[in-house]
Amino acid sequence: MKVILLQDDKKLGKKGAIVEVSEGFARNCILPKKIGVEATPKNLNDLKLQKANDEKRAKEILEAAQALGKELESKTVVVKIKAGEGGKTFGSVSTKEIASALKEQYNIDIDKKKILLEDHLRAFGSVEVPVKLHPQVTAKLTVKVAEA
Repeated sequence: MKVILLQDDKKLGKKGAIVEVSEGFARNCILPKKIGVEATPKNLNDLKLQKANDEKRAKEILEAAQALGKELESKTVVVKIKAGEGGKTFGSVSTKEIASALKEQYNIDIDKKKILLEDHLRAFGSVEVPVKLHPQVTAKLTVKVAEA
């Protein structure tokens, strides 16, 4: 019996896969636990439409991330920190401060976890910081650390 999986299963496969199982296993385990449904022509058509919809949604998300990436690359975020003796920085700039400055200055809301900063910024000047907007899109944001 052919079954369309409704959720991932370690032994059977990924969600949306069409697998061949024995009728007893399907009737007694897969169908009652709602792990899968029988592969009827109607269910196969529904699966095809759902996959097309998922691909369309993924493409829209990718295009939005690319547009946001282009917008970010043209922006410069100014973050001000206190200066100690001799013009040295007093403290450092973290991803949280960069994200809040971006929200404040340009009204662009980005999660601080998407800003890929290897270490906190501890010097004055401009630095290009990578921002991972999508698994396929990484933009460079220019961050200028200035004296408060």
